[in-house]
Amino acid sequence: MIWLIAEDEADIRNLVAMMCQVWGHTALTFDSGQKLWDWLDEVEAGKHNGALPEFALMDIRMPGKRGNEIARRMRAIPALQNIAIVMMTAFVMSEDEMDKMRREYGIDHVINKPLPDFDRLHVVLHDIIEQKRKQQNP
Repeated sequence: MIWLIAEDEADIRNLVAMMCQVWGHTALTFDSGQKLWDWLDEVEAGKHNGALPEFALMDIRMPGKRGNEIARRMRAIPALQNIAIVMMTAFVMSEDEMDKMRREYGIDHVINKPLPDFDRLHVVLHDIIEQKRKQQNP
């Protein structure tokens, strides 16, 4: 499975990419929202020839485009509209703010930084992916 990881902090991006690989997945990484946005332009234009991600883990606040803006756009692209999307944030969000993220941007889950430990993060992310699969294929 290909995991899209978008995080502007190199240490976090590299750590999550390494965990992704340890769990048997391929990491497709972006260090800014704008670079990811540009890649989505290629996907939409049919210029991307590789496999597409089945899961996205993105920081909310990145240079260029924000994670929630990217999530909304991904939901509008047929080839990506059904993937599980998880946002990461270092900021405290109320339940109302998280509900708004889910409702208005199509985000499946929000996790706080610092991220949970390796084993807990594995369980959380894979549970979200599995729940999304069940919603798509009841």
